[in-house]
Amino acid sequence: MEKTLSVDERIRRAEEIYYRRKMQNSRRESATVNVNNKDKPNLKLFHRMGIQIIVCMLIYTGFYFIKNADYIFSDEIISKTKQILEYDINIQKLQQQFTGYINGIINKQNNEEVIVPLLEYENVLEQENNIKENIVQENVIEENIVKNEIITEDVIVEEKELTQEEKDVKEILSKYSLINPLQVGVVTSEFGERESTNSIVTPEHTGIDLGATEGTPIIASMEGTVETVSTIGDYGKHLKILNGNVITLYAHCSEILVTEGEKISQGQEIAKVGSTGNSTGPHLHFEIRKEGRYINPRLIVSF
Repeated sequence: MEKTLSVDERIRRAEEIYYRRKMQNSRRESATVNVNNKDKPNLKLFHRMGIQIIVCMLIYTGFYFIKNADYIFSDEIISKTKQILEYDINIQKLQQQFTGYINGIINKQNNEEVIVPLLEYENVLEQENNIKENIVQENVIEENIVKNEIITEDVIVEEKELTQEEKDVKEILSKYSLINPLQVGVVTSEFGERESTNSIVTPEHTGIDLGATEGTPIIASMEGTVETVSTIGDYGKHLKILNGNVITLYAHCSEILVTEGEKISQGQEIAKVGSTGNSTGPHLHFEIRKEGRYINPRLIVSF
């Protein structure tokens, strides 16, 4: 048994049915429009291109008419027109360009990605290259600054006033290479001021003492000529070897093996350790002098 509907209920249901049908039709039309818009080519573009082709054909026809109308136009105009019409027109090339242009438009419509223009890409590359060049230039400038600072510091150090001993040491090291005259000895007293406990130990030591057993061989620290062989004075038995303006002295020897005027080579045995003269025990007193000035042997020779 069907339920009896009121007038209001019938109106409400009719409105619902009408609204559903209206929404369905609206969706179909929207889908149809979207599909048609997606598949429909750009008619404005083709219309514009058709107009351009027609205009070109009219211009070409005009030139052709001018070329064959000798009785209307001047010879100069006709000559120029003939030159224009003699130009080769590559129809195949134009077709390829046109096809490529159309394909480009279609690809652009299908792709949703944004394509960066070539000019903008080149500008980006140029900016990156400029940045790299600026970085390289800055690095070169910084390196040059550092080098200049180092050179300047070296010049300042060189120009700094040196003591006489520093000047003497620098010159000796640049010209000669001295060796330890006592290979088995040990340093027992350094160069310079020292504590004096008796008259034998002087407060100002002009050389360096190398302790060793008596008779230990003494070798020439540098080559040269034997200038002095003597047994007189506090040095006891001693000798001096001269090379240029530098003298090496070997004192308190027990025996001297060379004579004055003899040419000596570096490393040659020249004497033996002793305790002659003003000495407290067997050792070698070794001195280096330059133009009469005493030089600390530590600054020249490794002991």
